[in-house]
Amino acid sequence: MRILHTADWHLGKRLERISRMPEQILVMEEIVRIADEQQVDVVIVAGDLFDNFNPATEAVELLYKTLKRLTNNGKRLVLAIAGNHDSPDRIEAPDPLAKECGIVFVGYPYSHVSTCQLDCGIVISRSEAGFIEVKLPQYDYALRLIVTPYASEYRLKTFLGIDQPEASLREVLQQHWQQLADKYCDSKGVNILATHLFMMKKGTVPPEEPEDEKPILHIGGAQAVFSENVPAQIQYVALGHLHRFQQIDNEPCPIVYSSSPLSYSFSEAGQTKYVTVFDILPDTPVHYEKVALTVGRMLYRKRFETVQEALDWLRQHPDALVELTLVTSDYLKAEDRKALFQNHEGIVSLIPEIKRTQDEKEESQGVDLSQNMDELFVQYFKSRFNGQAPNEDIMNLFKEIKAEQTGE
Repeated sequence: MRILHTADWHLGKRLERISRMPEQILVMEEIVRIADEQQVDVVIVAGDLFDNFNPATEAVELLYKTLKRLTNNGKRLVLAIAGNHDSPDRIEAPDPLAKECGIVFVGYPYSHVSTCQLDCGIVISRSEAGFIEVKLPQYDYALRLIVTPYASEYRLKTFLGIDQPEASLREVLQQHWQQLADKYCDSKGVNILATHLFMMKKGTVPPEEPEDEKPILHIGGAQAVFSENVPAQIQYVALGHLHRFQQIDNEPCPIVYSSSPLSYSFSEAGQTKYVTVFDILPDTPVHYEKVALTVGRMLYRKRFETVQEALDWLRQHPDALVELTLVTSDYLKAEDRKALFQNHEGIVSLIPEIKRTQDEKEESQGVDLSQNMDELFVQYFKSRFNGQAPNEDIMNLFKEIKAEQTGE
């Protein structure tokens, strides 16, 4: 049985003012093409299908069209689960119709997918909350899927019926997963865990979450789950949430974040994005293949000493999306800003880095409270804006406000 694992599509995502929809259309086509070329039997999308709870119509249309194409006219099973960016109700809303096309949506960890047989021969043979068994007509062994979409720690504990506040989420999940594995996941079928959680190997440095990602490991979220919490019967763990490809552990099996299909923040600049494809047999170790995704605009963080250096680089990278830092001794001049933005539409942010003299550095180390209000304001402004002095307009505005407050 051949399976493709992808995650974190974030359809509808923007990078500041720039829509990523044209790139998302292309990368969705590439994922469909890989699934067809690799002749995969099952596709798992491990959460964050959309970028927010109320996606734009074009994002919703792109999701449904892509999943429909991934089913290969109902011959291929597609499982899509909710992530922390998704509305679970929205994800599950089309499930009755989608299932007839070979698409299974799971929004909540306690969702129960009804058993059924589709016209194409795919059978959902056994099911309970958090578990699905699927039989594909071309194989004489079943696919068992333990499925845990994202939910807050409170929601997960409520679903699992845990009323001890001191019980850790990882212990609760381990018990839940082990019960399902012991009940359904014997060596006569193939066994996979698909989840959208923050997972790491115990004792290692936690992987970084993307800069603009909604963090899971914060108040109201869920604590990290350890790879040792995965049942021994599981042969592959399909993870979603972290946007960089990484294998968290190889015990008890490959535990993999497949990556997002595009770089969505500048903390992901320079990353190659992937889907994973693997063949799986009962009671046999899994070895997966990373398949690189090639479409999408590259993200760069660049720093230049002069405007001309920046312009030369920008002309050589017309399709890049750039966070541009420009070293300057004063404010960026209006004509320089205009020249940069007119020459490249992919500048997402322009950051002036003010050069500070030694005198300014020494001056910033202490504040002389005996100075008058105007001098104190200048000193504060310099400390707040990297040594940059306020211009005449700002000083005039400050004096007007001061006059209103003090009558001076």
